[in-house]
Amino acid sequence: MECARKCLRVLQNNHYIVTRRIAMSSANRAKEAVEQLKDSNPFYSKYADKIAKMQQTSAEEFLDRIERVVNPIKDGQSQARSYSELLNPKRKLSKDEGELPHKKLTDIMKMELIEDKNAEEISKIWLEYHKTKDVLAATLTTAQYETLTERAKEHPIFLLPLPRSEGFEFIMLQFAANTVHFTPLLAYQVHHENAPECLTLVHYTEVQDKGIVLMRGEYDSKVLTVQEAQCLANELQMFYFKTDESKLKLLETFTKRPDEFKHMDLIKEVENIQLG
Repeated sequence: MECARKCLRVLQNNHYIVTRRIAMSSANRAKEAVEQLKDSNPFYSKYADKIAKMQQTSAEEFLDRIERVVNPIKDGQSQARSYSELLNPKRKLSKDEGELPHKKLTDIMKMELIEDKNAEEISKIWLEYHKTKDVLAATLTTAQYETLTERAKEHPIFLLPLPRSEGFEFIMLQFAANTVHFTPLLAYQVHHENAPECLTLVHYTEVQDKGIVLMRGEYDSKVLTVQEAQCLANELQMFYFKTDESKLKLLETFTKRPDEFKHMDLIKEVENIQLG
């Protein structure tokens, strides 16, 4: 897909791809991986102290972990451990399965609960239904959803900076059917289209004729807190619902002129967001 290729070019042009060399000993491969991470991974400094301590206390364990990052698949088997769920690829779809299906409201909710309700009543039921569940829930107006889908057609892939305690981590989003998939950029670099999602936002349009669209978000608690998941959902709204000129310009640059895209410009747009 052309947009995916453009996205990959952005990553390459900004030196985020970690290269791997196979014909080396495990130790040398691990040492080179560390050097590459220093230069190519913007979050190396975040873990530098922990890496240094592990090198001093358990060199073998350190080399083993780096080996698992550099070569997550060896002899057809995943080397990733539970401490790094982020590096486990999702299952590949077979040719018969095709593309991801459009998710339906009937899969999670009985339609008779809302079929005779108006938009305001449906919104209350929807939010109440999810109050005790570990998911995100919200409602959109029909106009908001139309803006979202139109902009998604033009910009089906984008990056969002997620505030962390030591800085920002980039999360890649991609639209497919009625779902928005969010994937940590590091995971995408390792697994590309098979990278696992850390958050999925599904928009249910079954009651759109009443002027409302229902949104439900499921997140991987090993990767995101609920506050971080909500932050990503808020950033999606900022770029895909609003008409702010500077944000639209970033979308246009990322999609049409990836060589000109600057990650720091993106950070400046969201650096005032606070994790509630």
